[in-house]
Amino acid sequence: MAILEAFPKAPPASQGGFLGLNKKQWALTTIMHYSRVMPPSGDHRYFTSTAVFLNEIIKLAVSLSLAIYDTSKTLAPSTPATVLFEQIYNSVFAGDGWKLALTAAFYTLQNMLQYVAVGNLDAVHFQVLYQLKILITALFSVVLLRRHLGPKRWLALIILTLGVCVVSLPQAGSSSSSSSIPLRHMTDHFFPRSLHELGHVPTDNSQAGHLAKRSATYQGIDHDLPPLDPLMNYSVGLVSVLVAATVSGLTGVYFEKLLKESPTQASVWIRNVQLSFYSIFAAGLGGVIWQDGEGISEHGFFEGYNWVVWSAVVLQAAGGMLASVVIRDTDNIVKNFATSISIVISFLISMMLFQFEVSATFVIGTFLVLLSTWIYNGSDRAIRRPPPIQIHSFEKPAIESLQTPRNLANRLTVNPMDSPMGLTTSRPSTPLLPRTPSRSNFKRDD
Repeated sequence: MAILEAFPKAPPASQGGFLGLNKKQWALTTIMHYSRVMPPSGDHRYFTSTAVFLNEIIKLAVSLSLAIYDTSKTLAPSTPATVLFEQIYNSVFAGDGWKLALTAAFYTLQNMLQYVAVGNLDAVHFQVLYQLKILITALFSVVLLRRHLGPKRWLALIILTLGVCVVSLPQAGSSSSSSSIPLRHMTDHFFPRSLHELGHVPTDNSQAGHLAKRSATYQGIDHDLPPLDPLMNYSVGLVSVLVAATVSGLTGVYFEKLLKESPTQASVWIRNVQLSFYSIFAAGLGGVIWQDGEGISEHGFFEGYNWVVWSAVVLQAAGGMLASVVIRDTDNIVKNFATSISIVISFLISMMLFQFEVSATFVIGTFLVLLSTWIYNGSDRAIRRPPPIQIHSFEKPAIESLQTPRNLANRLTVNPMDSPMGLTTSRPSTPLLPRTPSRSNFKRDD
């Protein structure tokens, strides 16, 4: 694969992938965040491991259908179905498909960490902090793909890192990092609902002396009381999103390397089938059985599912397939920068729906992230000059008049009018004699 300094523009087929990836990103982030903070539809909130498992099931079904369709176009119409499925089986399980097993495990970990992060951060902070994967992707691209990045793009990556660091700074006066226990307040009293909440009573004198005994309970009190606010821990969300960004950068570059540099030529849908097949085992064994097995056996697999949760699952599956198409047509760095516009959309939606409070550090950090996106995607043609023309020593700069073939004594005759021989004779057996020069200037004696 030829590695160029400047990445080519996306072909028209992938421009729809860019637009779809932008729309998917802000919609997925907003819906995922709402699914983790909304009141649960059942007795228990849905398990994230089941959502990741269903995501891989959907990706496998769709990718397998598209792989069968692409393969059928290369075969004759009269080819039996057994031959078609045999060719699909050989494409999936032959060659270097086993190399995606570890990548599938990392992708499963990334998806689970996304749910943890978006459940402990608001949608906009998650979007901005998750853009750190652009820097990590660029570093792994240089190491694994031997890709060269110009000074302009390195400057954009440095600005991006600075913007992410500014956004990740905790806000002054924010209590989200100090305590994640929802304290139910009245005007001048606090009613602890358990010994755990009693241990997290505020220590200031204005509230410590106003503890009151909780009144007697009655049947149906849970329906009368408003739902509890979700527990959000900023530290857990920050660590989760940073680890997810690191895993995303590594797995994305490795998947691109297999997709473009593998000796086994496989379509992007075959690669998606391989990735989803191994991811199902990772999500099923590591998530559904090991992580949430006890809770799933008690509440059920689909506990807490509603249309919001199903929308998050479908959008995450669609986003994975769109990302693979963009990677095939361009690269991981361009794919990650293509999703940066979704930060602005998530920002506006969060202000309208989730009463998002804007701070100065967030505005500055978001501006730096968007500025880095503009710098990275800017054209280099205005500052790039063509290389100078070099004439090597074995090349002659001009034709020397004294060395032309027309003036050489032992030259080959090219123009027949220059030959002293006659062009033709009336008799073929007549020997060729030199032509007599014209005597037009010779005067005859009468």
